[in-house]
Parts: sequence; C-alpha cells; structure tokens
Amino acid sequence: MKAIALTEFGEPDVLSQQELDDPLVGPDRVLVETRAAGVNPVDWKIRRGYLRGAFPHHTPLISGWDVSGVVRAVGPAVTQYKPGDEVVGYVREDHVQNGTYAELVSAPERTLAHKPGSVDFTRAAGLPLAGLTALQMLRSVDADSGDVVLVHAASGGVGHLAVQIARALGAERVIGTASERNHDFLRELGAEPVTYGPGLPERVAELVGGDGRIDAAVDMAGGTALSETPGMLRDSTRHASVEEPDTVLGQGGHYVFVRPDTGELNWLGGLIDRGELRVEVQRSFPLPEAARAHELLEEGHVRGKLVLTVE
Repeated sequence: MKAIALTEFGEPDVLSQQELDDPLVGPDRVLVETRAAGVNPVDWKIRRGYLRGAFPHHTPLISGWDVSGVVRAVGPAVTQYKPGDEVVGYVREDHVQNGTYAELVSAPERTLAHKPGSVDFTRAAGLPLAGLTALQMLRSVDADSGDVVLVHAASGGVGHLAVQIARALGAERVIGTASERNHDFLRELGAEPVTYGPGLPERVAELVGGDGRIDAAVDMAGGTALSETPGMLRDSTRHASVEEPDTVLGQGGHYVFVRPDTGELNWLGGLIDRGELRVEVQRSFPLPEAARAHELLEEGHVRGKLVLTVE
C-alpha cells in the first residue's frame, strides 16, 4: 500500500510517500480502505518528536489518527462491522507507528463508529479526534443546560466543534475567542465572538453582563488564555484544557487527552445527521501533499479542519 511515513523526526519534508506492507487484520481489528484522513496538531507534534516521552515510537512511522473509509475485511472477533460498511475512527493506540495517512488502516474495533450518512468522507474525516476532544472536555466540566460557556480558540478544529456541541448539550450562551476575521463564522455556529489577547477577561465580563462571570470554559490555546481562565469563572474548577497539563491541574481544572470512544463518536455522528453539528473543512489535499498540509497547520490560523484525501 501507499502511505505517508517518516523515518526521522523534523520538518515537514521528513514526510514521504512510501510503499509499505499492507497491515495485518487481527482478531478484533477492522481493515479500512481509506477515503480521507484528518490532519490534527498532534500529527505535526509527533512528526517533530514532541510526544516521544509519552508513547513508544517505531519507524517507519505512518502519521495520522483520524480516518474515514470503507470496511474491506474484519477479524473473526469483530461484531459491529462488516465489509462494505462506511466508518470513521480515531485510531489511537498505546504506541505510535501505524497511522491513518495510508491507503489501508487496520483499526481496533473500539476506535471506530459508523460514518454519518449525511456527509461525505472528507468532512467525516474531520470529526473524530476534534469532535471527541470537544465533547470530552465539555463533559469534564459538566457543561449543561443554562450554562454560559467560554471556548478559547473557537474557530479552530476543536473549537468550532466545541461551540456547537456546547449548544447541543444545552448551554444557554457560548462565547468564543477568535480573531476578528472569524467573528462572523462564530456567529454562524451560534457563538458570541470576542477578540482574544490583552484585556480578554474585561471584554468577556462586559459581554456576559451581571456579575461578569461564566459557568464553564474549555481551552485549546494555553498560555495567557489558560492562566486567566479561573478568574473568569464562578467555580474555578469548571475549566478544561488540552494544553499545559501541570498548569491546568494545578489550577484545579481538568486536563483532557482525548480517548477513543465508539459511543461518543456515534453520538456526534447523530448530531451531524440531525443538522446540529457542522464540520468545517478549510481545505483538502491529496495524500501525497501531506507535508504541505502540515506546513499550513503549523502556520496557524486554520479555520476548522484540514483533510487528506485518498483516490
């Protein structure tokens, strides 16, 4: 099969298209013919070697944790899928080697869900990691009916889904930080936009009114945004971040490193099929252009998701 892999860590040019052996199909695994693979910030962090202290890494290392495609074969212990089924998955294991930037992916059954029928494979591939991250963060802070929820970096891959999922969970108001060029986009998603940067707590307080406090917050930015968040909350423990685990835990908040979850992924797919969740794909690239997708993502300012497509 063709796959985008690396044999050393570094700049985007360490990614190359290689001919590798087709993956094995173990007893509880599903062989997926890839139609699209989502590109996430964790992908370039792995490429640079930043996660070597968290997971064993083996080369040649195929990048990617998000996939959408069609089931080609299943192992004898698989019960939920059959050849021909359309699936999506957040295919993360406890080591890093066999990713989703490939024509074929052997995925543990527990990492997959049925693809939402109302979207194409490209948009479906943008859902798993980002959608699960958003949902697990919001559930960790008990986002619920009537809450005022703040989403940092609200126009990004996780953020734009968190805005919509918070509304689906019953939030009364969702406030999203973004640059001014993305404010109209956030309004389309149901958020009240606010510009990030110096003076953010004051701008949020003015927007909220009353005592100026919010009920819950989720953070994808880290840095100053994370350090200022507890002071904006009625209950300083109701915030979560995907950045700086020592900082957020020291504040009494929640650190979230997303977990595969079939039930949650199916729930998110249901939101899509009911028209309650939209996956914004800023741009798609053919699989051989994975390095260019990494360059664009590392530059920042991507609205929604980047996706690789497999012909």
